[in-house]
Amino acid sequence: MKDEIYIKRCIELAEKALGKTYPNPLVGSVIVHNNRIIGEGFHKKAGEPHAEINAINSIKVEDRHLIPESTIYVSLEPCAHFGKTPPCALKIVELGFKKVVIGAMDSHDKVNGKGKKIIIDAGIEVVSSVLENECRALNKRFFTYHEKRRPFIILKWAQSADGFMDKDFKPTQISNSLSKQLVHQMRSEEHAILVGKNTALHDNPSLTVREIEGRNPIRILIDFNLDVPKNFNIYNEEAETIIFNSIKNSEDKNLKFIKIEKENSLNKILDKLYELQIQSIIIEGGRFTLQQFIDQNLWDETVIFKNPNLNLENGTKAPNFNFKPEKTEMLRDCEVLFFTNQSLD
Repeated sequence: MKDEIYIKRCIELAEKALGKTYPNPLVGSVIVHNNRIIGEGFHKKAGEPHAEINAINSIKVEDRHLIPESTIYVSLEPCAHFGKTPPCALKIVELGFKKVVIGAMDSHDKVNGKGKKIIIDAGIEVVSSVLENECRALNKRFFTYHEKRRPFIILKWAQSADGFMDKDFKPTQISNSLSKQLVHQMRSEEHAILVGKNTALHDNPSLTVREIEGRNPIRILIDFNLDVPKNFNIYNEEAETIIFNSIKNSEDKNLKFIKIEKENSLNKILDKLYELQIQSIIIEGGRFTLQQFIDQNLWDETVIFKNPNLNLENGTKAPNFNFKPEKTEMLRDCEVLFFTNQSLD
């Protein structure tokens, strides 16, 4: 039971870096001696020290002699490979911890049991799979990316009570300022954001984070004939931008043009995003693009912002989406419906 309490704390710590560690996973670590936390830390950003190292470095000088009698808790299996930082498994062995408790095992090819083996081979007690489901949920993007070889996919749109996305095919405010903040929070937490050319032409969105403090996601545009003018917001220099098209491959400052064929294009795009190590994407529209992902069952979560008091009567119909929400929240007069794709379990 105590192991679960400390792994829960690891998860809480790890969540502080949501959206900031790509392509690395979210990881938290806690060091405990005689039921007292003497150190804790989390992985803050790719290229910076991992959670275990931050936890070790947080131990006060007068407590460092306690390490060989302490247990180190970590939400994800300690790494076993040299990257931008040395392997955490070797550091744990070097310092001689008494015990290691792991939340979830790491399915990344470079780890996948190797970190645990290094620690066991050194004669250190290891307990694994403590709150495993919660630890996997924490890193749903990371696990989907490595196990399904594609980004974690979130569909998102707003619709009126009578099922329209706009009024008379013109941009229409459907949700409120609170829901707009939530959308920008979502953007800051995901690796990338994708729209089709119709949405870019229709709404001229920036697809950046403005309502909150946070990082801008990588913008992805599907525009086979390069119909979106270069002076549109999606081409500004505020974020890295990828344009999937059927005309050219080229790079210019923050813009990357990637040539693909139209046939079976969604899978080709997802394959390319996997190659580019993009772990998660929000699909923000338009209707045609969203419906393609729905019809091919290429989604993990969906968030629908619904205004129950607004009837638009005519315009772009919301996607056909016949699923029951897992939960519903009210943001003042806006209903937010959350869905998880159960057929992928």
